[in-house]
Amino acid sequence: LSAFTEGEPGEGREPFEPPRFWDALGQTFKVTSQEATKLSLAFSRPLLTSAEDCRKLSEDVQNAILAVATVYYWLPKGQGTTLRKMVRDATTEVVEGMIQLTETILSSPLESLSQEQLISTGGVWEACEQVSKLPRDNQAAVASALAACLGVVKDALEEMEHALVEGQDPYSDIMEDEELGFRGNRDTYWSEADRKLLSSCMGLMKASKACLKKVLGVVKTYGKTDSPEQIAQLDDLADIANEISPSVDELALSMYPPVNQLSVRLNAAKLASVLKKVLEITKTTHVCPPSEEGWVQFLTGAVDHNMNKIKNFTQGQL
Repeated sequence: LSAFTEGEPGEGREPFEPPRFWDALGQTFKVTSQEATKLSLAFSRPLLTSAEDCRKLSEDVQNAILAVATVYYWLPKGQGTTLRKMVRDATTEVVEGMIQLTETILSSPLESLSQEQLISTGGVWEACEQVSKLPRDNQAAVASALAACLGVVKDALEEMEHALVEGQDPYSDIMEDEELGFRGNRDTYWSEADRKLLSSCMGLMKASKACLKKVLGVVKTYGKTDSPEQIAQLDDLADIANEISPSVDELALSMYPPVNQLSVRLNAAKLASVLKKVLEITKTTHVCPPSEEGWVQFLTGAVDHNMNKIKNFTQGQL
């Protein structure tokens, strides 16, 4: 399995035909789902499966998995690393699901259909159904990756906005006075100075959300996969945008009391740097025609403005 997940798809053997690839991938996933059903049913009946039947079942399962892996290797790197990773992840999930089902059957008592076996069989079906939801080109793959990042950032922003409501104890939902006795402990509250600093951090988090939303919009509107350069530019955008949500999470974690202002400043600087890089890369790609440069400039200014305020608030910490 490790060799399969780390391997490189073959390049240049014959021209890549997307319709042929997606049809073949869908077919191999469907066959694997059917083989999982046959395997599971064979080991849930009162009658023992013969040695010959076992051999045939094993062979069919193995052939189905080899077909899935073979078709995955048809997808050249040149079609986009973001797309390829999503197809690889879906394919790996099918292989791992079948391994788990086999292990479950081997460890279950004969002549019975255990709950674990049912769950494992359902897991293979679910993994095989994912093929219909996979993006069909790198533009769709990058849009999907950006949308996932945007969802994480939205959640982090909403959580922090909720916690920062005036006068609210950020730990109110997880701490009880009687049990922990932390009420009145300044380590669980924000000071006025903290709140001023955090307001600019929230500005950076909002800029992160706006940045991802805008980049997702232009990728959907202008993103193309007609040339290797366009495909590579989309991958570059996905790669740097992937750094936004972990950077937002790190900043958000450092914002909870007791606030270490220097730690907040360092995490804010890291996020600001990632956002500036996303905006710079966006501006140099085909998804940013001159008509879109205004918001790139505006968001760059918003990042600088909030970062400068954070620096001013934390000047005494250096």
